[in-house]
Amino acid sequence: MDDNRVYILGGYQTDFARNWHKENKHISALMREAYYGSIEAVNIDPSDIKAAFVGNFASELYCMQGHLGAFFVDLDSCFTGLPTCRFEAACASSAVAILSAMAHINAGIYDLICLIGVEQMKTVDSAKGGSFLGAAAWYENEADGIEFPFPKLFGKLGDEYDKRYGLDDAYLAKIADINYTNARNNPNAQTRNWFMNYEHANTVGKYNAPIYGKIKVTDCSQITDGAVCLYLASKDFTEKYARQRHFDLNNIPYILGWGHTTAPIEFAKKIADSAKNEYVLPVTRQAILDAYKRSNIKDCWDLDVIETHDCFTTSEYMAIDHFGLTKPGESWKAIDEGVIQMEGKLPINPSGGLIGCGHPVGATGARQILDAYKQITGTAGDYQVNGTKRVATLNIGGTATTNVCFIVEKCPLHH
Repeated sequence: MDDNRVYILGGYQTDFARNWHKENKHISALMREAYYGSIEAVNIDPSDIKAAFVGNFASELYCMQGHLGAFFVDLDSCFTGLPTCRFEAACASSAVAILSAMAHINAGIYDLICLIGVEQMKTVDSAKGGSFLGAAAWYENEADGIEFPFPKLFGKLGDEYDKRYGLDDAYLAKIADINYTNARNNPNAQTRNWFMNYEHANTVGKYNAPIYGKIKVTDCSQITDGAVCLYLASKDFTEKYARQRHFDLNNIPYILGWGHTTAPIEFAKKIADSAKNEYVLPVTRQAILDAYKRSNIKDCWDLDVIETHDCFTTSEYMAIDHFGLTKPGESWKAIDEGVIQMEGKLPINPSGGLIGCGHPVGATGARQILDAYKQITGTAGDYQVNGTKRVATLNIGGTATTNVCFIVEKCPLHH
């Protein structure tokens, strides 16, 4: 089993506060910075890279550019002829790229894969960008002609919780407040210099306009330009890498387990399917349970940190009970008791998450894995959760249509 471990050697994240369109830079420039930053950060010899995988949602829409894998070949003369490909699963695009990289490594096809998650979203105004994001839902049925379709769809998730269990908006405001607060400690977070507090997030008005249902401006993740570059490697390659750099193999994180599920694309169909289930999104819950099972861990209390997909506060509210921090419908208890805060029993999104750090759609899954790596190696700086040895990530595409959960750890464990 150990021989099938896929190790994470580290990586690099661009500053998510930048607007690359205003800098007059092409999407390939984001890839280029992430790659060169990662080579320096991880101390990789480019000639050791055997393949490059790119996770991206909608560069054809935002940038009028497809075929992103081919841009990787321009980064170094030794890459001519290198196999590259691009993966798409809406907001889970780089998570499915990671799954494919793991499969290639476990099959013995490649022993070191460079993986880039990238999205350039600030090329268009918010209305057009909102329409583009609608392509992650069933566009014709759920987004065509609808202003800001995704806040409305995730507003309906809040409505469903309210209908089944009751949901006080104050708990969503607290989720926003925690993620903005955490982001202030993250030097790459888009909102690190923004003013935001609980009182602001819990008020509806001129500076926090309602969008739909329980969703206000402060409940939304950010429109973000960003790229993340990671290195995934076989055990044999990692042993050689560690030996050459005098690293302890036991301090290099690896992917312990994973879960990957897909629900019907229409949100209304998901809700209809779950009507008799205690979990609002049982297909998402299954991805988490599969990751627990493959990791041979019994529940969320075997974790130290969670990085979850808070595209809206309602999706994090869902994640709290779906990970098992509370019984279904009781996520408010974990918020009330401070469980998910930085100093809590199980911190969620020390990075700031998608609300605080930013959400360049195709890069988010890779960013979560890089943050898991940082937490486990003690290199997260001011947003470090002390003693972290095991982290879960949840990356969802569309309205929790594609669900990918990873468990990352290092040996030896303290649990």
